[in-house]
Amino acid sequence: MTTITRLMAKAGLAALIALTGISASAPIAAAAGPEFVQYRERDWRPHHPPRYERPRHMRPVGCSPRLAERRAEAMGLRRTRVVDISRRSVTVVGVDRRGRDRVVFANVRGCPLIRR
Repeated sequence: MTTITRLMAKAGLAALIALTGISASAPIAAAAGPEFVQYRERDWRPHHPPRYERPRHMRPVGCSPRLAERRAEAMGLRRTRVVDISRRSVTVVGVDRRGRDRVVFANVRGCPLIRR
């Protein structure tokens, strides 16, 4: 055999091996296909546009009157109202089971209780 014939035989054999390898890998790749499909999970929460939030440097630092009233109501006072706001405290009055009562909160973030 001549060198060209040997070269053609080797090239044909290499092409045959390559084709059988491709045809054997195609069903394997097709079988593995559905595992890679990404399903989008449905978000059941209603869509709301993002709320406006004040920048950190504009947020109130102290105890807001609304929060002080809510905290007083959680402590058992009814018909609450803020009667005094000073630099250090927020005073809320209301009615409980025994009659009129007063609650004083510190005028810092979170409205910690000073006295009842």
